[in-house]
Amino acid sequence: GEWQRALWFFVCMQQTEVLPDVISYNSTISACEKGGQWQRALGLFVGMQPIDMLPDVIIYNSTISACEMGRQWQLAVGLLVGMQQIEVLPDVISYSSTISACSRRVGNGSALSVFCVYAAN
Repeated sequence: GEWQRALWFFVCMQQTEVLPDVISYNSTISACEKGGQWQRALGLFVGMQPIDMLPDVIIYNSTISACEMGRQWQLAVGLLVGMQQIEVLPDVISYSSTISACSRRVGNGSALSVFCVYAAN
């Protein structure tokens, strides 16, 4: 699939000493998200930290969406809170994907309240 190809290119970049940038991270995370590979998307996101690359709102949104698709609502909320802590401003996609992740777990009726409780902490 597409996510395997994107991941392969990403690994090849690193092996040839071409440093990935925000765009290559986002493209690969997005491909993993679309391929239902939330663990790989999250792994790439976490892998940005040791190289001091700050994720932007697009990378956060792709990773939150991957967690949403993987029914990982707590991780989605954690990412939303984390982006605010490093002063990346969430947008409508950030909030709607996180709320959607909560609704997949607890149902539409209480998704917003779960989101509010976790986002407030």
